[in-house]
Amino acid sequence: MSKNDICCIFNYPPHYRSAIYHLMDEELNCDFYFGDDVGSQITKMKEMELRGFKKTLKRIQVTKWNYYWLKGSLAPIFKPYKYYITSGGSKYLNMWVLLLVSKFTKKKVIAWAHGMKGNENGLEKRLTHMYYSLCDTVLLYGERSRDVMIKEGFDSKKLVCIYNSLDYDKQLKFRQNITSTDIYKHHFGNDHPIIIYIGRLQKSKKLNILISILDKLLNNGVNCNLVFVGKDLGDNDLKAKVNQCGLSKFTWFYGPCYDEQKNSELLLNSSLCISPGPIGLTALHAASYGVPIITNDDFSNQMPEFEIITSDLNGDFFEKDNENDLYEKVKKWLMISNEKRNEAKLFSHSVIDEKYNPHYQIEVLKTVLNLD
Repeated sequence: MSKNDICCIFNYPPHYRSAIYHLMDEELNCDFYFGDDVGSQITKMKEMELRGFKKTLKRIQVTKWNYYWLKGSLAPIFKPYKYYITSGGSKYLNMWVLLLVSKFTKKKVIAWAHGMKGNENGLEKRLTHMYYSLCDTVLLYGERSRDVMIKEGFDSKKLVCIYNSLDYDKQLKFRQNITSTDIYKHHFGNDHPIIIYIGRLQKSKKLNILISILDKLLNNGVNCNLVFVGKDLGDNDLKAKVNQCGLSKFTWFYGPCYDEQKNSELLLNSSLCISPGPIGLTALHAASYGVPIITNDDFSNQMPEFEIITSDLNGDFFEKDNENDLYEKVKKWLMISNEKRNEAKLFSHSVIDEKYNPHYQIEVLKTVLNLD
């Protein structure tokens, strides 16, 4: 494909997507335009490192219903690009302009999106359906969304699963070369199994439930420690609850960590990863190092990465907000045999190696862009 054929207009350059964006930069010769904000504390990648980076676009809120405009986005829309890969969805009015322009030109619009989850209704559902209907291709994070959209009448041929990824090559190196360490024994002074959560510490993740589970496990003679790895967004009372329950000796608030070698050590030495709320990239990170995963079963409100989990094989789903069910699932997974743990690890690795990595994603993009 010739220079300047592909334009990426993305609502933000999150750090976790650095690997796939660098691969797109190298192999697809894309031009990149990024929004400057998404209204939450997501770590930003160094977009200036991309050879094709063109401009940062300022996000402007247009209405009180959270519709936005990316200032400066009209210029690339009217440039002679052949393909546009976009993110942000129907809440970004500039994307509607792009779709309108594409209908009177030969431009092709490829939305990279969550798609429809099955919990939309009313005007939101109609607008979302219309938006994706106008796109030439929709790249989706998971298969459940694809199934939902097919039931909503979308042509299956325009719905392509691209999944998600982290820095696969770096993680693969660490998982192959890092062995067990005494990081937790050194901190806790015991050899108890480790329950870990890795990701932003925020109220929506319902992490307070983990403290209740830890308390119940210890009171019933099931030894374990709880580790939180991630930035505390300050909208929760986790530390206060730990102190209230007298669990400081068994809980470690590690804090944010952007050193993947250290993350790999923390995960590889853990027994179980849990997110009581929607799981998202936490599942991807844990699976990359073979840690069994538990999250809730409310799939209409889950993040697409829950699909990495296969019940009783590399993790489990508990009934949403049912602490007793979560307790039983956690107890079961803390007590599995080494053989079962190794099976879970190998299965998770196979899923990551097969499709949750930048190399799979770049091949999907090449196919969609007719480059294969």
